Amino acid sequence: MIDDLPPLRDVIRAYELRAKKSFGQNFLLDLNLTARIARAAGDLTKTDVLEIGPGPGGLTRGLLAEGARKVLAIEKDVRCLPALKEIATAYPGRLQIISGDALDVDPLEHLTSPVKVVANLPYNVGTELLIRWMTPTNWPPFWESLTLMFQREVAERIVARPGSKAYGRLAIMVQWRADARIVLNLPPEAFTPPPKVSSAVVHITRLPAPRYPADPRILERVVAAGFNQRRKMLRASLRGQHSNIEAVLEKAGIRPTARAEEIELEAWCSLARVLQAAA
Repeated sequence: MIDDLPPLRDVIRAYELRAKKSFGQNFLLDLNLTARIARAAGDLTKTDVLEIGPGPGGLTRGLLAEGARKVLAIEKDVRCLPALKEIATAYPGRLQIISGDALDVDPLEHLTSPVKVVANLPYNVGTELLIRWMTPTNWPPFWESLTLMFQREVAERIVARPGSKAYGRLAIMVQWRADARIVLNLPPEAFTPPPKVSSAVVHITRLPAPRYPADPRILERVVAAGFNQRRKMLRASLRGQHSNIEAVLEKAGIRPTARAEEIELEAWCSLARVLQAAA
């Protein structure tokens, strides 16, 4: 055991915490696994940690046992609050619980830099939260790293390389501003109830500045246009971006007959810069 609190199965039984599909819940009950996820985030002893959707608190306990300076846990399911309050009592002054929807709560007023985000994200909001964290108004963002559980398919899209079917907007958005790698794979049977898909933990470390210069709005717009019709050649899928898109593509060093999934991140950024200059 990582602490003197009862096993998670006992906690779930005591508080009748059946996972709800409406909350995107799949509870991870093995405290050895939650401790591994906490360790994947690196040294937490001088760090505040933001956790979304802690549920009965398995990962929360792992983060506190690994020495997190403070954990801010945002939980939408009020049934889980008594179990989380037990953890707060066992770790005095180090766990703050906010009852609410993570999409509506601004955590920054409760956190002190440096901040890491570590979470077994509810499947129904995971990608939306990641996009928010990767696209703040100013870079670098409030967080140093994100250590997040996703469906395996989403994790593979985040770390995908050009030429693969998984490569797309999500890979470009994350890899433009951060380093990302899969650090842990988890089968469905690791969870209660078991989801229909495998899961994976992705560790994302922010860069001080984007990897290549580009206007984020233009980059997002052109990447979206390219991948929205990924089977088409870029001269067709990007026709609406410029009246002479073939010349723009060639100036950016991209073959007009190439398809979106073939294009490296650096070339997408080059295209964004050429479009900005041609505007």
